[in-house]
Amino acid sequence: MADFTHEDLSGARFEDVYLTGADFHNVDLTGAHFRLVDLTGVTIRGADLVDVDISGQIKNLTINGVDVAPLVEAELDRRYPGRAKMRPSDAAGYREAWDVLEGLWPQTVARARRLDPESLHRRVNGEWSFIETLRHLVFATDAWVNRAILGQPSPWDPLDLPHDEMPDEPSVPRDRAARPSLDQVLALRADRMATVRSVLAGLTDEELAGVTRPVTEPGYPEPESFPVRRCLRAILNEEWEHRLYAERDLDVLARESG
Repeated sequence: MADFTHEDLSGARFEDVYLTGADFHNVDLTGAHFRLVDLTGVTIRGADLVDVDISGQIKNLTINGVDVAPLVEAELDRRYPGRAKMRPSDAAGYREAWDVLEGLWPQTVARARRLDPESLHRRVNGEWSFIETLRHLVFATDAWVNRAILGQPSPWDPLDLPHDEMPDEPSVPRDRAARPSLDQVLALRADRMATVRSVLAGLTDEELAGVTRPVTEPGYPEPESFPVRRCLRAILNEEWEHRLYAERDLDVLARESG
């Protein structure tokens, strides 16, 4: 077991590193950045949490004896009308949730169009650019609707962009250097959003409670059966969260453009 005692590791980079069960005592993490980290079961005592910014899936987070997760959820629902509809329980609820999303995205796209087209390829604080975000949502629909639900073994467009942590899969395109125009990506988006709308239009509660028929070809997701509810919830979550990420970064780009 590695032992780092009285070491100065300032500026060190840890990627694909497992620190499960590690012990941190009298450690200075000032200015550190954590991305795609699993903090399940972490215990923190005697800490100074000042000017800390945390985003992610928060559940059973206790601070000074108070479970703050329900408070965060309630405040987010208050700030973002429609967020609570992203947790539907029946087929009609999924259709309503999709209506909400289809009503929100045009506002975000309109903001993007007001910026220099080149800035839509720019990453803010290392996050995906606006164009990359839209490409990823095309990928998400291809993965969880076209492949998992509709059974198309290889529904990919060359502009599909998988999540960075997904291992390379020869059957799935991943062209990080592509720089399509906004209109090119929006055409793909319109096609995929119409597919989701069509699937939801005919969805019954019985189908929602069922499972998919697995494809046999390799790809993403794995060739196995999935609960239909899981596939559709993944789409709602991706659409909702990535639009908020896009709005956050558009704020920065708009300020910098004057």
